[in-house]
Amino acid sequence: MTMNIFRHEFRMNLRSVITWSLSLAVLIFAILSLYSSFAGNAELLNEVMKEFPKELLIAFGMDGMDLSSVLGFYGIAFLLCQICLAIQAANYGFSILSVEERELTADFLLAKPVGRAKILTSKLLAAVSGLAITNVTVWMSSLVWVNVFRDGKPYDSKSLLLLLASIIVFQLFFLSVGMLISLLVKRVRSVTSFSMALAFGMYVLNGFGGMLGEDKLEVITPFKHFDPNYIISNAAYDLPLVLISVTCIVISVAGSYLLYTKRDIPAAV
Repeated sequence: MTMNIFRHEFRMNLRSVITWSLSLAVLIFAILSLYSSFAGNAELLNEVMKEFPKELLIAFGMDGMDLSSVLGFYGIAFLLCQICLAIQAANYGFSILSVEERELTADFLLAKPVGRAKILTSKLLAAVSGLAITNVTVWMSSLVWVNVFRDGKPYDSKSLLLLLASIIVFQLFFLSVGMLISLLVKRVRSVTSFSMALAFGMYVLNGFGGMLGEDKLEVITPFKHFDPNYIISNAAYDLPLVLISVTCIVISVAGSYLLYTKRDIPAAV
């Protein structure tokens, strides 16, 4: 029965997974294909960037970005990918349990001989599988297009691999937090509005935190936990911030199981 739930949920997300994956692959290609055009004047472009207000560059995650290197240029693509990945993961998180409640079909599912914990596990694994496909697509696209468009210039492969590896925790953060919020509110009427609010809210917090120099905001948003500029510059993660993301994931997943097993599910009349 649990396998049937997994297959059903996975098939429901499959078209969305394909759309997100192809869109991200095209996005990475489109940005990196411009690198060869900018590479010759990259130093001049860096000088122009220095003339912009520092607060503005921080808000858009471009402070200290070296556009003369292919990884620095890739950082722009990765930041945009992060926004898209956040929306996708949050969308799946908010819809995992809310879709049946919104369509009043949850009582039909819960009447089956399977516990709520197993239902949630099957749904969660289906969502994670879909995100994994998108993750693999971003990995393949990034590795291929960085090497194709690097214009013969070397790059630190460790920094690139660390950037790509960060996607896993980044996705799980928005998936788990979205799922938890969907159980804390009475009803999610529009998954898209909730997921967009969570993703862009976290991105804006990251921007304002940098502009205002407010370190407390860094604790909240994974956009700061996995800042592309920091990872590229240091070839390492900011581990205390990464651990905050991991802690949020564990708490959100545990809280979701606890709330779902005790939740009063509305039934169709």
